[in-house]
Amino acid sequence: MKIDVKQITEGEDSVTVRYRELTPPINRIISILRDSGGKLWGKSGDESLCFGYDDILYLESVDDKVFAYTDEHVLKIEGSLNSFMLEADNEIFFRCSKSMVMNVNRVSSLKSLSSNRIDAVMEGGEHIIISRRYASEFRKLLRGERE
Repeated sequence: MKIDVKQITEGEDSVTVRYRELTPPINRIISILRDSGGKLWGKSGDESLCFGYDDILYLESVDDKVFAYTDEHVLKIEGSLNSFMLEADNEIFFRCSKSMVMNVNRVSSLKSLSSNRIDAVMEGGEHIIISRRYASEFRKLLRGERE
C-alpha cells in the first residue's frame, strides 16, 4: 500500500482513500476517518461531562447501567452496550464479553490464557478478560480478517 502525506499551507484539510478492493484494513481506515469526532455525554456524580470515543478505555454494563471508563473518570452513560455499538459503528470498539466493550486502540499488551481466553492490559493498567466466546473474533480482528 502506497501512502502519500502532504502538508498544505492553505485550504481545507482533506483525505482521499483510493482502493481496488474494499479490504478490512481499508474499511477500518475509512471508519476511523468518518468517526474521528464521536462524542458522548456521561455523568459523574452531579456533573455531566462530554468526552470523545478515543478517550474511552472500555465500557461495562453493571446492573442494567452502562459505565464508560477513561483515564480520569468513570462515567455513567445512557443506553445499552448494544446501542453504543450500533451508534459508534466503527472498528475501534470490540465486544469482549457479554457485559463489556473495549477500545482496541487503547490495549497495551495481550496474553493468552487457559480455556481459550485472552488477557488484554489496557493503557491504564486495567486487565480485561476477553471471554472464549469472543476470543476467536478478536484474533480475526488482529489478523485483519474481521469485517
